[in-house]
Amino acid sequence: MNKTKVLVIDDDPSMLELMEFQLQAQGYETTLAQTGEEGLKLAEGYRFDVALADLQLPDLDGIEVIRRLKEISPASEIIVVSGYGSVSKAVEATKAGAFYFVEKPVEFEELMILITMALERRDQVEEIKQLRGRLTSRAAYYNIIGSSKEMQDIYEIIDNVAESDANILIIGESGTGKELIANAIHYKSLRVKNPFVKINCSALPKELIESELFGHTKGAFTGATIDKTGIISQADGGSLLLDEIGEMPVELQPKLLRVLQERVYYRLGSEKAQEANFRLISSTNRDPLEAMREGRLREDLYYRINTIEIHVPPLRQRVEDIQHLADHFLDLFAKKYQRADCRISQESYKRLFEYSWPGNVRELQHVIERAMLLCKSDTIEIEALPLGQPAAKTSAATTAEGITPMSSEAIRSDSLNHAALSFEEIGRIIVDKVPDSKSGGPGVEVFTEIERAIVSAALKRTKGNKQAAANLLGLYRPRLYSMIKKHNLMNSSQQNREDTSESGATG
Repeated sequence: MNKTKVLVIDDDPSMLELMEFQLQAQGYETTLAQTGEEGLKLAEGYRFDVALADLQLPDLDGIEVIRRLKEISPASEIIVVSGYGSVSKAVEATKAGAFYFVEKPVEFEELMILITMALERRDQVEEIKQLRGRLTSRAAYYNIIGSSKEMQDIYEIIDNVAESDANILIIGESGTGKELIANAIHYKSLRVKNPFVKINCSALPKELIESELFGHTKGAFTGATIDKTGIISQADGGSLLLDEIGEMPVELQPKLLRVLQERVYYRLGSEKAQEANFRLISSTNRDPLEAMREGRLREDLYYRINTIEIHVPPLRQRVEDIQHLADHFLDLFAKKYQRADCRISQESYKRLFEYSWPGNVRELQHVIERAMLLCKSDTIEIEALPLGQPAAKTSAATTAEGITPMSSEAIRSDSLNHAALSFEEIGRIIVDKVPDSKSGGPGVEVFTEIERAIVSAALKRTKGNKQAAANLLGLYRPRLYSMIKKHNLMNSSQQNREDTSESGATG
C-alpha cells in the first residue's frame, strides 16, 4: 500500500524538523520546503495527498501559495498551519481552497486527526466524481466505447441484471459489439471467476453442433474415437454465449430447451444425466420474430432465452459515438504501428459522420487501421479513408445500380433531382415504372428481379467477397449463397474476383 505523501511549507527550520519527525512517526512520506516557490515547484513534479502550509513566507503570500497549489494539484488537500491566526485570514484561506486552518503552536494529535479527515474528504470527492461520470456519460464501459443515450441505457441494463442468472438475448446487426456486451455481462456477474465459453451456431456444420454442445462418448457415432467434453460441461459454473442462436438447427432446439428447463443434459451415446450449471447469453443479428415466422427459431425456446432482451443500435443511429470510437481505434493502432503523432483531420471526421457504416463498429475499426497505414503524413485526410459517398447518397446510388434494366434508367433519371431517396421512395419509383401486364398475360416478377439485382450489386461493390456482401445486406452467408445460386450469379461473383486479382497484379 502506498504511503500518504505530505508536503510541508514553512520558513522556520525547527518547525520543519519537528513536522518531519512527527509525520514520519505516523508513517507519512514527508517532503519539506522553506519557501513558497520551492513548495510550488515540488508540487509541479510530484503529486502530494496533503500540504501543510504557513501563511507567512519570505517570498510569496500564503494565500497565493494556497491558490496556486490547488491549480497545480486540485486533488491535494491543504491545511494552513500559521502563527498569525485571525478569523479573516482563516476565511480567506478557506476561500482559496484550504481544508482547515490551525494556529501555532500545533497540537500534533489534533493535526493528525485533521490530516485523516482531509484524506477522507479527498477520497469522497473522487468517489463522487467517478460515480457522476458513470451515471451521466460513460464513454467507456468494460471495453465498450460509446457515450450516446442508447449505449448509456445498455450500460444501465447490464448494471441491473449482470449479477442475476437471468437468460440474456442480445439483438443487433453484425459488427455492433454484441460479444463485447456479453463479455461485460459475464465480467460483472457473480460467475466471473468461472469460465466464459462461446460458440457460433452458424460456424459449425449442422451434424457437429450437437456434439460440440453436449459432448459425446467414444463410439457414439462414426469417427467418435474418444470421449469428448461439450461446451456445456466446459462452461460449468460460468457463462455460455450462443452466438447467432437463430442459426441453431431446429431439431436441436428442443434439446437446448430441455437443458434450460431441467438443468441436466446427456452426452451423445450416454444415458447418464449431467448437471448443467451455466448462465446463458444468446445473441443474433436477425429479428427473432422474423426467424420464428420463417420456422427457424422455436417460439418456446425464444421465450426461454430472452428473460432480458438487449437491443444494440447500429452505428448510424448513434452518430455521436463515432468520434469516441474513431479516437479509441486511433490510439490503439498508433501504439501498434508506433505512430503516436497520427491525427484525424476535421474533414475526415466529417466524412466519418456522414457515412452509413453498414459494417458498424467493426467496419470503422478496419477503416481507421487502413487509413493509418495508408496516410503519408501524421494527419489522416479524406483520401486515406476507404469510404464511398455519404450515407444518403450511398444508399440511393447502390440501390440504383442494382435495379434491372427495366427500371434502372427510371431510377437514375428520377434520383438526379433528389439528394437522397428512402427505400419507400425507391419502391414507389420502381412500381410506378413497372409496365402494366397484358390482359391474361403474366406480369413482371418484380421481387425476384429486385432481389437478383441487389445481390448482384452487393457482389460488385464487395468485388465478389461473399462474406462482405452478406454483411452489407444484413444476411447470413448461407442465405446469400442460396440467393446467388437461385439467380445464377456464381459466374459474375467469380468474374468480380478475377477482375480484382488482375487489376491488383497490374496495378
